[in-house]
Amino acid sequence: MGVITTRDGVEIFYKDWGSGRPVLFCHGWPLNADAWEDQLKLVAENGYRGIAHDRRGHGRSSQPWDGYDFDTFADDLNDLIQALDLRDIVLVAHSMGGGELARYIGRHGTGRVGKAVLLSAIPPLMLKTDTNPEGVPAEAFEDIKKGILAERSQFWKDASEGFFGANRPGNKVTQGNRDAFWYMAMHESIQAGVKCVDAFARTDFTEDLRKFDIPTLVVHGDDDQIVPIDATGRKTAEIVANATLKVYERGSHGIALVPGDKEKFNRDLLDFLKG
Repeated sequence: MGVITTRDGVEIFYKDWGSGRPVLFCHGWPLNADAWEDQLKLVAENGYRGIAHDRRGHGRSSQPWDGYDFDTFADDLNDLIQALDLRDIVLVAHSMGGGELARYIGRHGTGRVGKAVLLSAIPPLMLKTDTNPEGVPAEAFEDIKKGILAERSQFWKDASEGFFGANRPGNKVTQGNRDAFWYMAMHESIQAGVKCVDAFARTDFTEDLRKFDIPTLVVHGDDDQIVPIDATGRKTAEIVANATLKVYERGSHGIALVPGDKEKFNRDLLDFLKG
């Protein structure tokens, strides 16, 4: 466990387990580093150094009023990488963290990065537009913000259903999955919660993805109710030159946490690390 201070004085909490080639995990919204516990243990037990941080405004990191945009998130990630002097990193990112990863490469390049994994990730663009008809309508993002502002505790309890696909027949989602989601979400500040919606809804990462020159694994569920695969995962795999797309049949947004899909992802992640 540790803390680094960013260039603008924000404290970023991180976990640092094991030794070997660094595997740095970027969490989704509204979660924190705890979402990666299973994978941190997995890589540390297999000869890697697992690192996961809490994004500003989330978990145990500082909760400033400003800075909830992807340029800032990418620079925070760079501050962490520089502070720990990480090299030949495998960057692994879920959901909103995929935007953080993409913008990091867009702004800072791949000089310290060897591979990337994008899991249920938001790039290239979440928002539905004339050129991105598969995206999510703007009204849906406004409803999310209204839900957070109206009564965020109940909103997060309700949101966990679609996040994990608990509303689908035959799902393996546990009450523990949903409780953990709520618990992590409640450690995100309300300011970060609302501001991040605008950031992940409207930021276009197309040009960032074009700067990827490393092996990249794209993993996405075809029943992701939060980040639709046709607007994101499939397009990312087309844009990134050296990308491999793995589609999980009936996979939800919370692939790395739900029993069954979690074990499958862990196998795919280890195979990619060793390949």
